[in-house]
Amino acid sequence: MSMPGFHREPPPSVRAPAARRWRRRASLLALLSATVGCDRVTKSVATALLPEGRRISLLGDSIRLERIHNPGAFLGLGAGLGEAGRAALFTWGVAALVLVALVAALRARAPQLQAAGAALVAGGGIGNLWDRIEDAGRVTDFLNLGLGPIRTGIFNVADVALVAGVLLLAWPASPGRADDL
Repeated sequence: MSMPGFHREPPPSVRAPAARRWRRRASLLALLSATVGCDRVTKSVATALLPEGRRISLLGDSIRLERIHNPGAFLGLGAGLGEAGRAALFTWGVAALVLVALVAALRARAPQLQAAGAALVAGGGIGNLWDRIEDAGRVTDFLNLGLGPIRTGIFNVADVALVAGVLLLAWPASPGRADDL
């Protein structure tokens, strides 16, 4: 029985899971924010310092910096779609994907690696969605990697986050370990 004016603390067994859940959500939101922030900063720097169409080669041409405005998805996929199709798929479709990824990341029972993967997918999606809203449906890409004749397409930090997130989502979860963090 509690006395009027006094607050009774819940037992430690009730407090610990709630505190862990809030720490986990805070860390996932920090990962999402860092992903969006890094993407925005690198795209701003690329826009300020890289004239469109000019290529800068680094480390024996292993890294190329070349700014383009990509109307398609990762590595130009879907660039040939009409404007309405691109808007539906890459703006509204990505917005829906971001919402699903956010819910998946913040779900209490999602394994930690998958939650981090969902946060990276949401962060990468937000980064590229931001570009599409600001730049008439186009995304700023500026990185190209390669060795000799083998090269990637031109991409950005949001694309790296999306690929890393998908890989983490595909990683098999440890059985019985929903809260690894």
